[in-house]
Amino acid sequence: MAMLTRRKLQISILLVIGILILVNVLSDRLFFRLDFTADQRYSLSKATENILESLSDPVTVTAYFSEDLPPDVARVRQDFKDLLIEYSTYSGGQIVYEFINPNESQEEEMKAAQAGIQPIMINVRERDQMKQQRAYLGAVIQLGEQKEAIPFLQPGAAMEYALSTAIKKLAVKDKPKVAILQGHGEPSLAALSQLRTSLSVLYQVDQFEFNDSVKSIPTDYKTLLVIAPKDSVPPIQLSYIDDFINSGGRVLVALNTVDGNLSNAQGSALSTGFAEWLKGKGLDIEQSFIVDANCANVSVRQQQGPFVMNTPVSFPYLPIINAFTEHPITEGLEAVILPFASPINISPKDTSITYIPLATTSERSGIQPAPVYFDISKEWRPSDFNMPSLTVAVALEGKIDNNPDAKMVVFGDGDFAVNGEGQQAQQLQPDNVSMMTNAVDWLSDDTGLIELRTKGISARPIDPNLEDGTKTFLKYFNFILPLLLIMIYGIFRFQLRKKLRNKLMSVDYE
Repeated sequence: MAMLTRRKLQISILLVIGILILVNVLSDRLFFRLDFTADQRYSLSKATENILESLSDPVTVTAYFSEDLPPDVARVRQDFKDLLIEYSTYSGGQIVYEFINPNESQEEEMKAAQAGIQPIMINVRERDQMKQQRAYLGAVIQLGEQKEAIPFLQPGAAMEYALSTAIKKLAVKDKPKVAILQGHGEPSLAALSQLRTSLSVLYQVDQFEFNDSVKSIPTDYKTLLVIAPKDSVPPIQLSYIDDFINSGGRVLVALNTVDGNLSNAQGSALSTGFAEWLKGKGLDIEQSFIVDANCANVSVRQQQGPFVMNTPVSFPYLPIINAFTEHPITEGLEAVILPFASPINISPKDTSITYIPLATTSERSGIQPAPVYFDISKEWRPSDFNMPSLTVAVALEGKIDNNPDAKMVVFGDGDFAVNGEGQQAQQLQPDNVSMMTNAVDWLSDDTGLIELRTKGISARPIDPNLEDGTKTFLKYFNFILPLLLIMIYGIFRFQLRKKLRNKLMSVDYE
């Protein structure tokens, strides 16, 4: 009897070993993962999968990450490592990665600095004291002799977008081309420095101007950008833009129908021909100034005794836009300043066109018809803000002219992404540039990368508005529940084995 039992045990062990080997072989060939996270952090997008599938040469990712960091910062390292594992697995080993701790030696710190990875200073509590520590949270992507650095990966940032964009930038041989219209008083590329830098990651950005020999927009341009023209546009050139749309081109129009001049405190109407052209597409941009109680400030010089002080004063003609429709163009945006903007009225000309209002003013907004005098000292009344939620940006999709798959984006302001030149140049806040860049991506990039721009790692903290008693209950519930489940499982296993042992002992082997 003992010999039979030993033989069964040996057969069982061999079967278990065989099953484990078979499972390992199958898992290597048929890898899959179920992702139940709310932010889908362990699922690669279709855009990333397409980029990885197109790789013909291996890509090396050197991740420069410090160790022994506070948990909320150390999480970035683990999240990035998990993401690299997914990239490596899906690419069939074309993504090779290594992690280096630059804090280990001065030589490694120098290598990180030479690669474009700079440390940040973070606060660390040690023995009940706060001290600052140099932390590295960046990576270098290399394909052949080409390199692209991600200097800093912020906790909760869109890691997949940063990594996929860097890989695509290195792997793409012919960037899609976009054109910025010139010849009608539009800002030059030099005056669009931040926008140009942002677009140059994925696109070849050119200036384009009509002349006697150039009477059509080349079809190798994906998108035409019309940004803040000041002079009249001949109707024949507007017809050339229609031809571009009909041939499959996309168009972005950021239009000023009013002009604000703070140096002489005057605001006037502006006509270029584009407003009339847009009416044929079902959009009417008024020649009026939007005023909004939610606005930016201007600096005013005021005499206070013997001193001249610069005092910030709210200026409703500089509305801050916080209300955005859920759309790839506006995903993740928080605040965009639109200087001297005008409202857009949607008057559909055809049911085959879908109009999507992308952004609106606050609930306390209104309009001032041009011309106006900018009175900094004016006391604004509630009746001045009697037109809430004015539309300032619209996306069009559908049959525009004779193109059934056309796309357009229209903004009721042309200056929000313009830096200016020389002494007039100014640094723009990131969301201003991001909204324009997102719009170009939506029009030009068919890979879907735009949807990753704001795909971050979402935290799920306890609601701070919960009562203290509820917070305490949740805290101990999360601590005790796993222990209870383990104890219940242990008692169940004990009872099951006891029952089986009693059954075996009751068998008569005689």
